[in-house]
Amino acid sequence: MTGFCDHAWQRTTELRAAIHALPFNRELAAGTLRADRFQFYIQQDAVYLEQYARILAMAGARGPDGAILRLFAESALEAVAVEQALHGAYFKQFGIEPGTLAEPSPDCLGYTSFLLATAYHEPWEVLLAALLPCFWLYWDVGSAIARDAAADNPYRAWIDTYADPAFGDAVRAVMAATDTAAAGASDTVRQRMMTAFIRCSQYEWLFWDGAYQLRGWPVG
Repeated sequence: MTGFCDHAWQRTTELRAAIHALPFNRELAAGTLRADRFQFYIQQDAVYLEQYARILAMAGARGPDGAILRLFAESALEAVAVEQALHGAYFKQFGIEPGTLAEPSPDCLGYTSFLLATAYHEPWEVLLAALLPCFWLYWDVGSAIARDAAADNPYRAWIDTYADPAFGDAVRAVMAATDTAAAGASDTVRQRMMTAFIRCSQYEWLFWDGAYQLRGWPVG
């Protein structure tokens, strides 16, 4: 019998294809993505990661045993540390003061707000399912882009980060934890897990599309 992650991957086949086809990801792969679009993205990603790291820690603390706590403290948060280093390098390239965070965009705020609400109000198993797309989709997209991108692609550091085997190991660890959690959950909780996984995958689409569109807040 296949596990939760296999079912979730099958349920999001069309959505994942749409993510790969986004202009942001296609142009990043070609090395033609405009610098202002990538800068918008990297600044929003830094804002997102500030919240995501905290929610990962909450997932570890809410877990059923020490093994889960170690997973999120050591494996998942190590992946976040790598991302923070990536942000720092691009901030320097764009002349942005280290530690400076932009105002969250509508897509970023919507995504992080959904994750926080899930962390506080949903069962732990649902939280795991909500956290998984950020890991899994980045590994999927990064690995796909790495297969075709030229060595001199200006976004090579981004590509190498998410195609790195060490990042893949962190993704697989979170997938295994999610499958184990789903196996012990009720049918109702598993349905809520699937809903959360799909919603956060949709937020990933919105996040990349929002960066390409430079989507900010309406004039107030």
